[in-house]
Amino acid sequence: MSETQLAAQVVGEVKKAVVGKDEIVVKTLLAILARGHVLLEDIPGVGKTTLAIAFSRALGLEYNRVQFTPDVMPSDLTGFSLYNRETGRMEYQPGALLCNLFLADELNRATSRTQSALLEAMEEGRVTVDGLSHPVPDPFLVIATQNPAGASGTQLLPDSQLDRFALRLSIGYPEPADELELLRRKLKGDPMAGVARAAGREELARLRTLADGLFLGDLVLDYILRLVQATRSHPQLAQGASPRAAISLAALCRASAFLHGRDYVVPEDVKYLWVDAIAHRLVLPAGAAGGAQRTAQIAREVLSSVQPPRVR
Repeated sequence: MSETQLAAQVVGEVKKAVVGKDEIVVKTLLAILARGHVLLEDIPGVGKTTLAIAFSRALGLEYNRVQFTPDVMPSDLTGFSLYNRETGRMEYQPGALLCNLFLADELNRATSRTQSALLEAMEEGRVTVDGLSHPVPDPFLVIATQNPAGASGTQLLPDSQLDRFALRLSIGYPEPADELELLRRKLKGDPMAGVARAAGREELARLRTLADGLFLGDLVLDYILRLVQATRSHPQLAQGASPRAAISLAALCRASAFLHGRDYVVPEDVKYLWVDAIAHRLVLPAGAAGGAQRTAQIAREVLSSVQPPRVR
């Protein structure tokens, strides 16, 4: 089995539980291959948690889930030190973040202090407790869900945290035919029970390494940078995309080329991922209306205003 066939098999297993959302499944896999994290923003009940659990099963990853509420503490995530009377030493007790796939369910219901406990693990692959650093397992990825801004009990995620998510995706309601199929599968039993392991940690590491090695030429790199710089000078934005955003987008484009069976990146990879990779990193001026819909619209405007290169 080729590497692209293996990736397709992972997608196929996840689709047994997630019906009619093929693009969301593919883009989530792209983020995983690019060593990125995913933010799922949507109303409750459309399958955000199902998507995360299905990927953990299809990739054979150790999985932890925390349902965020205001009383969740940072130590619940990072772990804590506990005195052992037998040894006379403080011993580290791992927190929920010490896993391969961490599902942060309804992240925007937690306090800012608890949300910030995720930052070090997402960016540097470690947690620090009592001055000592502990690496998270490899691979490590976060799939976070949040309810739409303004929903009961929610607060906005800070810009520094949003910038650490490679993609922000919205699942949305299923089409009527897909929802009918979903109901049929549910009546037959738990659809998640049919999701089998298609790959393991070693296979995932190999897929990531192959994606990392794909050719990304200067013309496409220049295109990415011109797009990013256009957000920084946009008159309706208080803050454009960061250098971290450009690096993340480049990695995502390599993963996209890999899934398409190419050994090089083309401008279409950039176009395919641009809005989902960038819109959540754009900051509107204080008091501006529109929120996520407006930043997505601006991202699309920037994409249409910047001329892509002609790559043979």
